[in-house]
Amino acid sequence: MLITADNIFDGENLLPSATVEIIDGKIAAIHQQPVADAIRLPGTLSAGFIDYHVNGGGGKLFNFEPSVQTLTTMINAHAKYGTTALLPTLITDSAEVMTQVAEAVASAVESKEPGILGVHFEGPHLSLPKKGVHEANFVRPIGDTERAIFQRKDLGIKLVTLAPENVTDEDIQLLVNSGVKVSIGHSNASYERAKQAEELGASGYTHLFNAMSPFTSREPGVLGAALESENAYCGIILDGHHMHYASAKIAHQVKAKGKMLIVTDAMSTIGSDQDSFEFFGLTVKRDGDKLTTADGTLAGSALDMITAVKNAVCEMDLPLSEALNMASLYPAQYLGVDDIMGSITVGKQADLIVFNDDYQVTHTWIAGELVHQK
Repeated sequence: MLITADNIFDGENLLPSATVEIIDGKIAAIHQQPVADAIRLPGTLSAGFIDYHVNGGGGKLFNFEPSVQTLTTMINAHAKYGTTALLPTLITDSAEVMTQVAEAVASAVESKEPGILGVHFEGPHLSLPKKGVHEANFVRPIGDTERAIFQRKDLGIKLVTLAPENVTDEDIQLLVNSGVKVSIGHSNASYERAKQAEELGASGYTHLFNAMSPFTSREPGVLGAALESENAYCGIILDGHHMHYASAKIAHQVKAKGKMLIVTDAMSTIGSDQDSFEFFGLTVKRDGDKLTTADGTLAGSALDMITAVKNAVCEMDLPLSEALNMASLYPAQYLGVDDIMGSITVGKQADLIVFNDDYQVTHTWIAGELVHQK
């Protein structure tokens, strides 16, 4: 298959009227000019987006329907907005549900379900003062059941968000040694404790600015540790509600290049007409592009990846190339899959999207298979 677009962003350069050749689900060649029998599409062709913080989609929330079918529904919903790979995310829940989620993910990984890279456990080892909408009754220390799940080798990429002040050094080291990417989040830790966790192997910070101890003059907090770190990656939710765009711009200016990533923290509403849902006894309502409980607490997001990319360009004044890399190449590097995805490079998997000048995704391919056409 040959695809020609108005522009192709290969991860470094915008190539006008180039052609991508796909053979057996992989990028076989990049031709610098149109090819006669290529599919010609208006818009920009880029690598598909990689979202490692996705709670649901298509009307399904992973917590409440932990199955392979739910995972398929989620990736199909998000593919409409440019996501070609994701980490389904479990919000703090019981050990029983964690086990069910692990089984579903293991089945999806074994059967090579398109777009499912592994799993993100957001909790349950969090700080109660920074728990957000996470259910307090399920917040707990790491126990034997959780350790066993985190050490499984059949879950693909494993990411765990935790509050380092509420776990031991030994637990962080165990997770890191078990191949888990440890991300600091929902944490009221001091700057010093966050840096200790990094020294023990923590490599990320979950939804920067949100649910973390703030930066002040005398205590830099988790936020200060995140911004200062040259090596740790930070996810940001660019919906205009989780953080002011000026804060996002400042953070991007401060943060080491390539270490700030776009995520959605999306709930079940993406790709559906759902305007409310129940969440551990709370009613979450959608108001435009915002999800809140009755008291106004943010409950995940109604954000999709292409909108986040648009906001990075239009609200943060970033070059399109940087915004696209924040949604594709940099997440691939963080998750350790940049050798197979994240840019349009010969030999990589043909996870591709085309979007128009209005930032509408018109086509999405996963491993060379068309999964969305507008």
